[in-house]
Amino acid sequence: MKREAIQTDSAPKALGPYSQAVRHSGMLFVSGQLGLDPVTNHLVGDDIESQINQVLANVEAICVEAGTSIQYALKLTLYLQDLSDFAAVNQALEANLTAPYPARATTQVAGLPLGALIEIDAIVALHGE
Repeated sequence: MKREAIQTDSAPKALGPYSQAVRHSGMLFVSGQLGLDPVTNHLVGDDIESQINQVLANVEAICVEAGTSIQYALKLTLYLQDLSDFAAVNQALEANLTAPYPARATTQVAGLPLGALIEIDAIVALHGE
């Protein structure tokens, strides 16, 4: 079974030995994305709104490189530093995604790389597969 690593300069470089995403069997598995600017590899801000919007932009950039879109997300897993950000995250997701919405899990974590407030990984369907 063939699997293909996806890499784009339009999303932040991986912080370790992993791919931004892997394409396999008609699906795209997107590694956890932080609110990092793809050029500087620094967090875009210290607030949840700016970070969630950048996370979604990063996921979309990876999806586009693989020939799909975040609109075809089947499952999102959200890791939040603080669950009090849940409402703001829901607002951003509703503004950026269209129904039918993907399945989702959200969990609070003790910490995220670089002090990020949110991380999202995704499973996305590929167009025409």
